[in-house]
Amino acid sequence: MTDITVEELKQKLDNKEDFLLIDVREDWEYQDFNIGAKLIPLGTIQGSIDELDDWTDKEVVIHCKSGGRSAAAKDFMIKQGFKNVRNLLGGMIEWQAKFS
Repeated sequence: MTDITVEELKQKLDNKEDFLLIDVREDWEYQDFNIGAKLIPLGTIQGSIDELDDWTDKEVVIHCKSGGRSAAAKDFMIKQGFKNVRNLLGGMIEWQAKFS
């Protein structure tokens, strides 16, 4: 699945589409600024993967600060059998530059 731009993600959120949005940043980063995603820091995603079984065949969008950690999380989830995982290009830096 192709990655997603901040514009595409904003449109999906505005349209209230059904997808899982995961933030893989650390708790302090999430507290500083977030867009309402489920917080699963990258270091804990392996232990949390079973909780996400219902989303194996559905769309999952992952984001972090700039796109690096979320790319790693995407790769991990695909290896765990998730079929529709997308990384937010530019992460929260890009989101804040466009929409804040």
